[in-house]
Amino acid sequence: MKMELSMYSIGNIRSMEVIDLSTGAKLGFIKDLKVDCDQYKILSILLPNQKISWFSKNDSIEIPWSKVTKIGIDVILVDGSGLAISNRE
Repeated sequence: MKMELSMYSIGNIRSMEVIDLSTGAKLGFIKDLKVDCDQYKILSILLPNQKISWFSKNDSIEIPWSKVTKIGIDVILVDGSGLAISNRE
C-alpha cells in the first residue's frame, strides 16, 4: 500500500477546523502547535478552551499528534476517544 504524503503550511493548518471523530463535535481551530525541534516533528496541537473560568490556569486543550487521523482540505479529524474533551458546537 502506497502512503500519500501531503505538505501543509502552518497557516493552512491553523485555518482548518478540528473535528472529533468519536462524537462529531466541532472543537475549534488550532491556536498553537507543540513541536520537537530536535526530531523535526509535531508533538501535539493546542486548541483554545471555550470554558474559561476565573480560576482556570489552562486556557487550551492539548491533543497529541498521534490522535490526528486525517487532514483534509478544510478540516482536521482527530480521535477524541480517551481524551478529556467537552462537546462543543
